[in-house]
Amino acid sequence: MFNKLSELFKSNKESAEQVFLRENDMKFDEEQGYIINGCAVNELSERLIYFSNRKLSNFDDLKALFYTSILMNEKIDLEIASGRYVARLGNTQENLLEFKEIIRKLNDYYREFKRDKS
Repeated sequence: MFNKLSELFKSNKESAEQVFLRENDMKFDEEQGYIINGCAVNELSERLIYFSNRKLSNFDDLKALFYTSILMNEKIDLEIASGRYVARLGNTQENLLEFKEIIRKLNDYYREFKRDKS
């Protein structure tokens, strides 16, 4: 009886991963992929393709995003610093900073919970 009660209370406690997802307003949907702050990030695939130099076409491969993000962040920073935004992507300083934040959240999630620790 005690074991059943203790397991019931254990299952109600959020895991560290669940806490991270809740605090960062992140979800994963089978059809849409990652959703951050209510935005399905795969809808930003055109911007991802551009900043990753066509190495990535969606946000589903967190490992590839993690290893490509340094170059992507430099390219985003350069575009912001120059003030010359790619008009066909609708880039502005505000949405590029939001894009960097999405990348940071996905990288933090990958580093903390998905990357092999070996």
